[in-house]
Amino acid sequence: MAIRKVAVMGNPVLREVAKPVSEAEINTPEFQALIGDMVETMHEYDGRGLAAPQIHISKQILVMVWDFNPKEKAYLLCLVNPVIKPITDETSSYWEGCLSLPGLRGKVTRPNKVSVTALNQKGEKLSFTADGFAATVIQHECDHLLGKLYIDRMDDLSQLAFNREFQRYHSEGDFDPEEAE
Repeated sequence: MAIRKVAVMGNPVLREVAKPVSEAEINTPEFQALIGDMVETMHEYDGRGLAAPQIHISKQILVMVWDFNPKEKAYLLCLVNPVIKPITDETSSYWEGCLSLPGLRGKVTRPNKVSVTALNQKGEKLSFTADGFAATVIQHECDHLLGKLYIDRMDDLSQLAFNREFQRYHSEGDFDPEEAE
């Protein structure tokens, strides 16, 4: 496994619509190595999630830490060719960060419940519902596959802040400036 360089805002790869992954490609050693690299990179940069375009690979792949339910053990989730659909009109707003926009936080409003279909890292079909902050993280990562950044989803750019100023003026004390995405 290798740590990859993270693309930051301004790099054209972050504005491309990522290409789907063929089912045949999933079980190749190269693909499995890419997943390992993505996980290693996400952990190195203290991210909660990482999409392939963020490491200069325009493919529909994301990895994320699934630790949203205190009753279950945290695990790693890999989604290949994910499709998400809002299943409620209710929204939630969270201060989002991103490895591709280092040092910044922005308040983004998104649907607070989505259905997700995808393939996992073994090519098996997944279908589940995510809500609350989990729904936000999945939508954030899937946006990368559509060539979007969280700032594109912000309604009010006055709610964009550097992490230090966010912590000083907007945080309720539970913000970790090292945490990304």
